[in-house]
Amino acid sequence: MKALQSLKVLELGQLIAGPFAGKTLAEFGADVIKVEPAGIGDPLRKWRMLRDGTSVWWEVQSRNKRSVCLDLRSPEGQEAVRSLAKEADVLIENFKPGTLEGWGLGWDELHALNPGLIMLRISGYGQTGPYRDKPGFGVLGEAMGGLRHLTGEPGRVPVRVGVSLGDTLAALHGVIGVLTALHHRTAHGGEGQFIDVALYESVFNVMESLVPEHDAFGAVRERAGSALPGIAPTNAYRCNDGQYVLVAGNGDSIYRRLMRAINRPDLENDPELTHNDGRVRRVEEIDAAIEAWTRHRTREEVLSVLDSAGVPVGRIYSVADIASDPQYLAREMIVESPTSDGRSLKVPGVVPKLSATPGAIAHAAPRLGQHTDDLLRGGWPTRSS
Repeated sequence: MKALQSLKVLELGQLIAGPFAGKTLAEFGADVIKVEPAGIGDPLRKWRMLRDGTSVWWEVQSRNKRSVCLDLRSPEGQEAVRSLAKEADVLIENFKPGTLEGWGLGWDELHALNPGLIMLRISGYGQTGPYRDKPGFGVLGEAMGGLRHLTGEPGRVPVRVGVSLGDTLAALHGVIGVLTALHHRTAHGGEGQFIDVALYESVFNVMESLVPEHDAFGAVRERAGSALPGIAPTNAYRCNDGQYVLVAGNGDSIYRRLMRAINRPDLENDPELTHNDGRVRRVEEIDAAIEAWTRHRTREEVLSVLDSAGVPVGRIYSVADIASDPQYLAREMIVESPTSDGRSLKVPGVVPKLSATPGAIAHAAPRLGQHTDDLLRGGWPTRSS
């Protein structure tokens, strides 16, 4: 028995945010039917690197789902969605606001058909407000949410994170909303409801103390490279082999252990450096002391010494490092997964890890329209298909 077994989810979204939410629910047992247009299907099938014509990203994003091809612009396709929505617990969509309403598939129509339906709506700017009709992608959400302004080196162009972080944060907030709404429906006898997730708000929600600092002090946090302003010491430090280590010595007792390990009793016992606020005022001095020590040692020597001292330290991982790392392997975060063509592929494992009802990769990402015939034979396709 999986945690979300018997939960019926209809996924109308494409690319990243909506489908990532569907992927997460499917990994814990939800029966996810993905609706795709005939032809090439979800554009993600052709994004990034392709193997035999299909994106390997697709194999991760759509695992455990089933594919049904429908033309949502046609009366027949719209009626098929209504039929599926009548039986569904959750519907996921990430179209521009108003798109589903234009097809007769908006919240009011579907809620009337199925009062228990929960509808996750992910968009760039949300379903309301002056920006609701603007097209929005993850990169714009990251910029408007405040992340882009903080990313990069001082005085240089703000850089984007190398993955679609805004989309994924929106998806995860959407999953939180779905599970909360499901609990309300079950525990309190409530009807279904729609969940309005905006990309920029999902990014903004993880911006920590950005707004209160601006309100209280007029502070505008700027790019700080590899450091984390206001928390010290935490930075990347160069070693004598050209590699970098990340050291997070910002806890009070951790800081003392760090200074002991690098043989700086003067900084360890300085009363002005006992707590974080004092260390922040002298962060350049502390960072210089740490790097003066690391620059005379290899990365592996630094890791060994600081690990032994109980100081949080790590190296910067490439995907090659990840794929062979014993911690990743021990926790089944790199797993062999089947693909629809009968081959296998190394993919990320399932997160989070539940002790009694863990998630799993039950079956490969579907071929385009693989389950359409089952739908045409009548109703929600059986799970065995």
